[in-house]
Amino acid sequence: MILYHGSNNIIRQPFLGGGKIYNDYGQGFYCTDKIELAKEWACTEEISAYVNKYELDMTGIKILDLSSEKYSVLNWLAILLKYRRIRITSPIMKRGIEWLISHYGIDISEYDIIIGYRADDSYFSFARAFVNNQISLKQLEYAMNLGELGIQYVLKSDKAFQILKFAGYEVVDREVYHIKRKRRDEDARRTYMSELEHEVEDGVFIRDLMKEGEQ
Repeated sequence: MILYHGSNNIIRQPFLGGGKIYNDYGQGFYCTDKIELAKEWACTEEISAYVNKYELDMTGIKILDLSSEKYSVLNWLAILLKYRRIRITSPIMKRGIEWLISHYGIDISEYDIIIGYRADDSYFSFARAFVNNQISLKQLEYAMNLGELGIQYVLKSDKAFQILKFAGYEVVDREVYHIKRKRRDEDARRTYMSELEHEVEDGVFIRDLMKEGEQ
């Protein structure tokens, strides 16, 4: 398959152990199969931006696909909360994070590639609101489909890096794609806030899930 990585650099040879530790799924090489999204992700600062293109043979690769029906948004959230830094602002938030990791966490160390949601700033704020008992599970699921932020592919093993082949790069027009990135985030936040205005009568919150698990 073809994957893209947006960056401030041309990355001909990604390597295992690079990247930030506190990313969505920990340290790894984060890509997308959508070139337009990769161009937006490249434009985080007012400097040069590139989209790197790669070819990847998925044969024999062990994949954890969090977007499949086998898993729920809670599995994704448990992994996210394990690796991302999060400021804990209440006792319920602390208990919620611990409970989610304990009940829905997945050992990702045995996988070569992880496929799952990308948690931009707006999306991470939705996750924080859920574990703080401020929004329901239904509202969280709704929020994750806003803005068409897309699914990301994360290389996590030496095997995955060995079969990733650099196939070129493209310079990104920062003035165009920085605006697109900002607009996508703003649209997601605006639609999300509009959804929160609707009163939830039958919603399941993190506190409800924890109580049910204790019974």
